[in-house]
Amino acid sequence: MIWTQLPQFIVSGLTSGSIYALIALGFGIIHNATGVVNFAQGEFVMLGALSMISLTRGAGLPILVAFPFAVLVVMGVGGLLEIGPVRQSRSRNILILVMITVGASITLRETAMLIWGKTPRALPPFSGDEPLVWGPAAILPQTLWIIGITFVVVLALSFFFSRTMVGKAMRAAAENRRGAVLIGVAVHRMTLLSFVLSGGIGAVAGIIITPITTMSYNAGVMLALKGFSAAILGGYGNMKGAVIGGLLLGTLESLGAGFISSAYKDAFAFLILLLVLFIWPAGLFGKEEIKRV
Repeated sequence: MIWTQLPQFIVSGLTSGSIYALIALGFGIIHNATGVVNFAQGEFVMLGALSMISLTRGAGLPILVAFPFAVLVVMGVGGLLEIGPVRQSRSRNILILVMITVGASITLRETAMLIWGKTPRALPPFSGDEPLVWGPAAILPQTLWIIGITFVVVLALSFFFSRTMVGKAMRAAAENRRGAVLIGVAVHRMTLLSFVLSGGIGAVAGIIITPITTMSYNAGVMLALKGFSAAILGGYGNMKGAVIGGLLLGTLESLGAGFISSAYKDAFAFLILLLVLFIWPAGLFGKEEIKRV
């Protein structure tokens, strides 16, 4: 009978995998622009969800109005993180910059605890909670929103980076920072934009998943670890790899929880990551760097 539940496990995996993919994209955008692993990415997810809850339940705004406002709030937080501690740091050492994002993560998390408290908060589904039955699988309407919005975000990012001048400038700065400066690209602005975009993507991920899972001040930690695992699985910094890595990680995690035990659900994600990295150290779509010595 467990095999009849396979479609349900896959739906569940694609749902969580879509969130992991969005978080992995946020990690990749900042890494490509700065070489830094932004450990505050999970807090962007958390802030987006809790801001959305405050705007809808507190201020009484409709979802269509509150959604962009909540995303803009977190985009602003991402921009302030870059303008403030990251840019003002006297050291360009990657390790020091990474530790700055760790400090920012802790600060944002504790600030959120003071504002929203420790109690997990819920957000109503965007269009009801009556499941849609498709064969042996029951699909929540929110699941369709999650997959659909993730698809739109991926398409929008693809268009932005391949068809717009600003997107091409960001790619140039990521590929060769010194060369981009020489041809007139404002690299500092591109770095700022990477933090702003990353904050917005994280906020979207938090907003769309909260109607299913709820959100608390410390929930971003585990989500960030899963998104980071997805980014590494797909090839760190590779946008296509981030999406495929997220979906693959979510699906395998759901299948492991369904066929073995849900008690080890979180452990499956990291076990899968370790197994893949033993075979492909650079990830599924990553390229190993060759350095002359």
